Amino acid sequence: MPRILDSTRVSIFAVVWIASALSCGTARAEPPIRSPEDAACRLEARAKVFSTPNPQGLELEEIGRRIYFACMKRVAQVTAPAARRGGRRHRSRRR
Repeated sequence: MPRILDSTRVSIFAVVWIASALSCGTARAEPPIRSPEDAACRLEARAKVFSTPNPQGLELEEIGRRIYFACMKRVAQVTAPAARRGGRRHRSRRR
């Protein structure tokens, strides 16, 4: 009888430990979404991570990170206002 209780305790402990590890791992995987552009770039990275060529043998997380930051850079360039030229200088009037 004590053997059955010991094995039951061990298996219950193992199940609880695995469940907590899995649930905590997904909670810390990504920071919260901050903008619509952020959400769109995350979706793009998830969609392209497996189809992107990987000649350097990088991990999937690094490939996804590169796709995400390239997307965010591209979006920032599109949404940024055009740089102003050095317009006319206004001369002050002499009195």
